[in-house]
Amino acid sequence: MRRVFLAVVCLLVAGVGLISLNTGASAAPVADERYWPQWRGPNFDGVAPIGDPPIEWSETKNVAWKVEIPGSGYATPVIWEDRIFVLSAVPAAAGDISGAFDSAGVTSLEAEGAAGDDAPIDPGAPGQPTQPRGQRPRRGGRRQVEPLQAIDFTVMAINRADGSLIWSDVARHETPHEGKQVNNSWASSSAIIDGKQVFAFFGSRGLYAYDMDGNRQWDVDFGEMQIRGGFGEGSTPVLHGDTLVVVWDHQGDSFIAALDKNTGSELWRQPRDEPESWSTPLVVEVDGRAQVITAAQNHTYSYDLETGDLLWKGPGLTVNPIPSPVEADGIVYLISGYRGAALRAVRLVDAQGDIGDSPAILWEYNQDTPYVPSPLLYDGILYFLKSNSTLLTAFDVASGQAFYGPQRLDGVQEIYSSPVGAAGRVYLLGRDGSALVIENGRQFNVLATNSLDDGFEASPAIVGNELYLRGRRFLYRIEETGQP
Repeated sequence: MRRVFLAVVCLLVAGVGLISLNTGASAAPVADERYWPQWRGPNFDGVAPIGDPPIEWSETKNVAWKVEIPGSGYATPVIWEDRIFVLSAVPAAAGDISGAFDSAGVTSLEAEGAAGDDAPIDPGAPGQPTQPRGQRPRRGGRRQVEPLQAIDFTVMAINRADGSLIWSDVARHETPHEGKQVNNSWASSSAIIDGKQVFAFFGSRGLYAYDMDGNRQWDVDFGEMQIRGGFGEGSTPVLHGDTLVVVWDHQGDSFIAALDKNTGSELWRQPRDEPESWSTPLVVEVDGRAQVITAAQNHTYSYDLETGDLLWKGPGLTVNPIPSPVEADGIVYLISGYRGAALRAVRLVDAQGDIGDSPAILWEYNQDTPYVPSPLLYDGILYFLKSNSTLLTAFDVASGQAFYGPQRLDGVQEIYSSPVGAAGRVYLLGRDGSALVIENGRQFNVLATNSLDDGFEASPAIVGNELYLRGRRFLYRIEETGQP
C-alpha cells in the first residue's frame, strides 16, 4: 500500500494500483489518490500523493469554512468527491441534529452536551482529566471513566464545498454496556469509502454499510467487547477489494474476521490469543497473494486474505498496541510504545512460519516510539513521536538509523493525532490547537507554526489543496483563501 517503483500504472474505475517490481510485494489496489478514503489516506501511509494544502492558517487565515459537529468522536474524516464522512457519538438528549447545519456550513447547535467539551483521545491512552478546548491537558491524576448515557451512534455526510449536512443516519441508539475513560470517544474508528459504499464501524455497536446517498445496505453485530480499565474501543477495519477485515481483540474471545463488503456475510474467522489492541490491520500483496498483517501485544500475525490461514507470526509489541503498521517496497514496519518501545522491520518475502529468529526481521529500534499516534512513512523516512509527547524522530528505514531525533517540537504541547504528509511537507497537529509544518527530509526544518481555537485528537485528512481538521468541536476546511 505504498508508493513504490513503477513500471506500469493502470487506471482503474476504482483508482490506481501501484506495483512493486523489485521485492515480490505490492500494495493493495487503492481508491482514487485524489481523495482520502480511509484511515491513513489512500495508500495507508499517511501521505496524500497529489496533495498540496496550505502551510499557514489561523482562525482568520485560510479557513474556507468550519462547522460545529454534533456529539463527539475522534475518527478521521474521510473524503470522496464532494462528500466528507464523519462518525460521531451524539448524546440522545441532543435530539435531531439536522438543524445543526445551516446553508453556509456554520452550525448553530448549542444544545447542552451536543458538542463534547472533554478531551478524549484515541483508545488506550493513559487516563487524564478533561480540559477546556484548546488548552493543554493536565497531567497525572486517576483515570476517569465517564458515566453511561444513551448515545446516537451517527454517520454524517457533509458537503465538501460549504460544510452543510447532506444526510445523516443514526446507526444505533444505545446506552453502551460498559464505560470508557474521558480520553477516548464512543466514535474513535474511522469510516471507509470505496466510491460506491461507506462503511462505518462502532465496535460493540456494529459495522454498517451505506450507499453514498445514505441508504443502509447491511449491518453486522459482533457482540460486546470487554475492555479492561475502561479504556474504550477504537480499531478501524481495513478494506481490500471486496473484503473487509475486522480485528476483535479484547478480554473475551478475540478473533479476526473477513466479510464480503457487498453483503456483510462472513467469509472466515480465526481465533486470536490476544488482549486488547487498537491497531488497524494492514493488507499487502506478496507474490500475487494478499495478506493481512496485524499488530498485537503477544505476537504480530499475518493471515492469508482469501482463506484466513496463518502465514507467519513474529514477536509481539508493547502493551496496548495502537499505532498502525506501514509498508514500503515489501518491508512492513511494526511499532508501538506504551510501557516499553518497539519498532521492527520485516521483509515480507522472507516471512514464513515463526519469524522470531528469522532473517525476515531486518532490524529493530526499540526506543522513543509512539503510544497513540501512528507513524508517517514518506519517501523512505519514518516519522514517529515518543509516546504522546512532542519529541519527533525521523528514521531512515533503509539503514535502520535515525536521521534526527528525538527532536523537540517547540510550539506544540502534546500530540495524539497522527502526522500526515504532502508536497514535501509533514503536518503535526497538537491537542491544544497548535500545529507545526516541517520539511520532509533528513534535517529538521520548521516551515510554519499555526494555531486554532479548538483542540485536536483526530488525525488530519488531505485532499488536493485542502486540509481537513476535525477538532473536539469543529470540522475545519483549510485552504488558500487569499486572506492576509
